[in-house]
Amino acid sequence: MFAVVHHSPVSPMSRRRKGVKARRSVRPVVTVVPDVCDCPACSDTGFKPQDLIDGLVAGAADLLEADDPLDAELFGAAFLAAGDLAGEGFAEALADGIVPAVAQLATRESLAVLLALDAVDDAPAAADAARRLVTAGVPVPSWTNELREPVRVGQCRRFTDSAGNASMLVCSFDRGGRSHGFAINVDHTDCDAAADILLFPADSLDQVLDTIRANVRSAGLVITAEVLDPAEFRWQVERALDARAVHDRETDRPDLLDEFGDEDGPGYHVLAMLLRARMRALPEPSRPPAAHGDGDGPIPLAALEMLAQLAGKARQIPADSRRRPNADSKLPAKRRKSGPRAPIYQIKVALRGAKPPIWRRLELPADTSLAALHDIIQVAFGWEDCHLHVFETAYGSFGVADRELGHRAEAPVTLEQVARGAGDRLEYTYDFGDNWTHEILVEKVVDRQQVAYPRCTGGRRAAPPEDCGGIWGYAELLEVLGDPGHPEHDDRLEWLGLSSAAEFQHARFDPGEINRTLTARR
Repeated sequence: MFAVVHHSPVSPMSRRRKGVKARRSVRPVVTVVPDVCDCPACSDTGFKPQDLIDGLVAGAADLLEADDPLDAELFGAAFLAAGDLAGEGFAEALADGIVPAVAQLATRESLAVLLALDAVDDAPAAADAARRLVTAGVPVPSWTNELREPVRVGQCRRFTDSAGNASMLVCSFDRGGRSHGFAINVDHTDCDAAADILLFPADSLDQVLDTIRANVRSAGLVITAEVLDPAEFRWQVERALDARAVHDRETDRPDLLDEFGDEDGPGYHVLAMLLRARMRALPEPSRPPAAHGDGDGPIPLAALEMLAQLAGKARQIPADSRRRPNADSKLPAKRRKSGPRAPIYQIKVALRGAKPPIWRRLELPADTSLAALHDIIQVAFGWEDCHLHVFETAYGSFGVADRELGHRAEAPVTLEQVARGAGDRLEYTYDFGDNWTHEILVEKVVDRQQVAYPRCTGGRRAAPPEDCGGIWGYAELLEVLGDPGHPEHDDRLEWLGLSSAAEFQHARFDPGEINRTLTARR
């Protein structure tokens, strides 16, 4: 028997502080969890197969609003992973019963289900059924064409601790301009089995590793890094997944379903199913599959500890190669104090990913230091300056000086040194967990007036509250606050310290309040 529950995929890059769990994404994924309860209400005698079909198709309604095909793949992976946990006979039930029943509905939602299953499953049943519905004229979801584009693999790497106890397999994938990555923690003391899987946006890998490194840099672990060809990487990954699957089948573990997923998003088993599908895009390994249990080693490393050690060595996936900082570029000379006064820069600082846009227009002297610019942005967006930050520029990364993170000191560097004039850009990221990235554009150079600088001259909407889980978490927060009947409505109000949702004025913007604070800090 199966019960249908809803989850939201969550990135491992952010976990909410203040004792509240992270809620990272508003993009729903339906997870079909095998029900192992023996009570009469959950017994086979009370189970109606059509309830499963109806619940599955109803859950796919959200996929029609999605624009990222990864949502569909997670949907399909969740259902297939649940079936895999259910035991023998699921593959036959899927091909001979579930897929035909879903296809018979011939709706947009049922087509979305079939396309999602086909994206992850290598059996032909869902693909054939989806093809028939498309031929019959059922409209396809917006992500269909992108889902059919080839998956291209990025650089594949393995990071191993010096004792050979554990390793981390890391690789990125690109399809249609969207990129994401996987990190698989392998325990060589447990038959080389996969201990954990992380799924992350590929352009956030550096921030993930930097944050973990900053938190546990005292661990003192040593690792080595190597590049693997894609076929060897696939062999290593499939060995880890196969060993873990054997252990899960052989062990009567009450926590097995907990590892399937919870309210924070898909767990190990869902991501393992998606990862297996990704491995099919890589070349076939030249050597046969590993026999179960051919690893050794005394003590496993925790996943976070291993990731922490990658920080110093694995900055291999740049956020955007067109804007990649180049620490080797020579920083232009600073303006001489004895020379002419610096001009005034008009800059626009926009929070990446915010819809509707959240931005501020600021005027400040071009020779403002990056340390001072950090303070100005904190005031302009109402941040609390309680997390790490970094400026990414064409001349390198600047923040609180940290050799291990690759950050050079920001205080001696001025804005005009890293942004030479109108049209130049840089980025400011605050809180490497929530990953609030601000895109800074020098709009124009203006004449100096008899006013106090810096000042805010424009903007839109209030900034998100601290620690709300990044841009996706903020979107979900707004959705929950806007629905008094939502089961988490009161919990969110309590977390915000508000008595009603009306007190949360997300559309409010007051440049006067910003300028008063800036004046008080001069």
